[in-house]
Parts: sequence; C-alpha cells; structure tokens
Amino acid sequence: MPFEINNLNARRLWLNVNALSGSPTGPLDLPALVRELGFVQLDTIQVVARAHHHILWSRNQNYREPMFDNLYNERHVFEHFTHDASIIPMGFLPMWKRQFQRKAQQIEQSSWFSNILDTKERAKIVARIRDEGALSTHAFDSKSNGSGKMWARPPHKQALDYMWYAGQLATCYRENFVKYYNIPERVFPKDLNGQSHDDNVQIDWLCQQAMNRLGIATAKEINRFWEAMEIKETREWVEGSDLVNVRVQSSDGNWTDAFAKSDIEHQITKLTTPNLRMRIINPFDPATRDRERLKRLFGFDYKIEMFVPAAKRKWGYYVYPILQGDQFIGRIEVKAERAKDKMTIHNLWVEGGVKWSKSRSEKLNTELDRMARFVGVTDIIWNCSVPD
Repeated sequence: MPFEINNLNARRLWLNVNALSGSPTGPLDLPALVRELGFVQLDTIQVVARAHHHILWSRNQNYREPMFDNLYNERHVFEHFTHDASIIPMGFLPMWKRQFQRKAQQIEQSSWFSNILDTKERAKIVARIRDEGALSTHAFDSKSNGSGKMWARPPHKQALDYMWYAGQLATCYRENFVKYYNIPERVFPKDLNGQSHDDNVQIDWLCQQAMNRLGIATAKEINRFWEAMEIKETREWVEGSDLVNVRVQSSDGNWTDAFAKSDIEHQITKLTTPNLRMRIINPFDPATRDRERLKRLFGFDYKIEMFVPAAKRKWGYYVYPILQGDQFIGRIEVKAERAKDKMTIHNLWVEGGVKWSKSRSEKLNTELDRMARFVGVTDIIWNCSVPD
C-alpha cells in the first residue's frame, strides 16, 4: 500500500520546503536562501514591494531591498526564464544549459519574434556590448514595424530577448529594474560556464532538485516547477526514478496519487508546527504560484486579477494571501506610496470558516507594521472596516 499523507502533514511539508515554517528572523545568508528556494521570480509591479524583494523578506525580515544588487555583483545568481523571469543560483548554471537551447528553439517558432533582427544584425549588437560594456535596450533605437500591438516590440528588443533566452547574452545587473546585458563570459564564472553535461544528466538533476523543493508531487507538478522540460520527458524520468508512490489527502478529504523521495516517512516524522505569526505573502511566491496545488492542499482558491477588467474582479487588482500557521486565512489589498510616506489597507477578506479574533487583528497589525518598516513608510491607513 502506498504511504498515506494526511492533509495537515501535506500542508506542513509544503510550507517547510518553501521555508515558511519557521520564524522569519535570525542571521540572513541571502545566497543560501535563494539556493534553498531554487529560484526567485522577478516582477516589475511594485504595489508594496516588487515580488522578488517581498519573497525574500517573507523568509527573513532582516532582508532589505539594496541587498539584492549584491546577488548580481558577487555573481551568486544568474537571470533566466523558469515559468517566468527569475534569478537562479549561479551554481545551477551547468544544468541549465538545456533551457537555453530549449527557449531558443521555442522562440524561433514563435510569432512574437517575427520582427527579430537577422544573425548579422544580432552580431553587431554583441560587438557593441563587447566593445562598450553592458548595455540596456535603451542604447539601441531600431523601430518596430508592427501595428501598435503590445507585442510589436522593436527589432533590437526582440534580438536582445532572443539572445538572452538562448544564453548568448546574460544579465549582469539591473538599474531601476532596467536589464543590462553583457556577454556571458563576463557574467558566468569560467569553471561553471565551461561545464557540459548530457541532456539526460541535466533532466535528472532538474527533476531531483524539483522534488527536493516540492516534497510530494505529481509528474505534472514536477514539470511545472522549473518549466525546463517537456511533460513527456518528466514522465519518462519519473518512470525510471526511485521515487515511491504516495497518496496525499486534499483539503476536501479526497486523495490524490503522487510521488515522493524514498525518505518521505522520515520527512513527515520531522515536521513541526509552523510558526503562528501572521504573514502577508506575495502573489508570485513559490508557495502560491501553482494555483491548482494551492487549492488542493489548502482549499485556498486564489487568482491574480491584475489582468482582469476592474468591473469583473472579485477581489482586486493586487491582493495578497494571508498565511497563519498552516492555513491561508484571508487576503488583503494593501498599497504603499513611498513618496507620500504611507501604506493604505483598502480591503480585507477573511476566508470562510475562519473565526476572526482580537488576537488575529493584533497579529495582522504587527505584520503590517513590519511591512511598513520594510518599505520605509511611517503611516498605516485603514480605508476599510476591520472584521469583528
């Protein structure tokens, strides 16, 4: 009989592998934290703080935004595409080369890149970067031949993106979140960049590392973790692996077949009760980005509605999940205006079945105070009613 994991333990295991079980305090080793997570998604939107800053702060509240630049400057990370643009530990580079090739092939078949510069013109861009040093897209001025659609980007932008996806250029730093490109040998350490591994070795490494950060997973969830393989490749890996079959209880009481590493029973015995402080979690957090998994394990039906027309939104433009212990107990719409030295709470929703209390109000206010200090604002303004 497959080992059965009840819903409580499944939730606790998921929070544990996502570094959300313990107290977000203590000494901060930022490169180690990024390695523990595997990647951190980048995002331009700053409602309170940009996603990558918020994700790191959620794990250790000694983190401050200026620390992020050191990850680039000291070559602890490189930037590439998982399910989205992300920073990835530099040590993972040798096992990421298949993703460079894979993304290049996808782009070559994509209509989004129909306006790309040819090989000769791309070589001129590389020559400029080699001669002048790191450049951003603003250093080039080719015009789009498109019809004004959002995807009708200038040819030089398409060329820079293509070469970045293909590993022919690398991000060396960002300035006001603008990406600066350089040639790979100036960004990637020689010993790592020079390594070459067979495709099957890279697939095995990626799947093993995904399982370390998932705990329990279906083949589909393993594949979604990095999005650096085709689902067929992941399923073939699972079939040939030493993973064990498990059954996982969902929040609704149903059971799902999944896989785990052979020490799963030991992992479960080591689980502890998560810290009960309240945490405001970013919408792009690794713990919440797989919406299907989130709903199955926690019964938390979450959707980012920034691309939904305002009149059709159920919640709001940018709404944050609220985590307490091993439950997502609500969601909050909060916005920081740094220039005005204030943070405003526009809405607060409590999940069905969750009893709000004075203690919970106090914990939420404490977390909001911490968040305000993190982004450097003083005033916290409630623009909605607080639950009784």
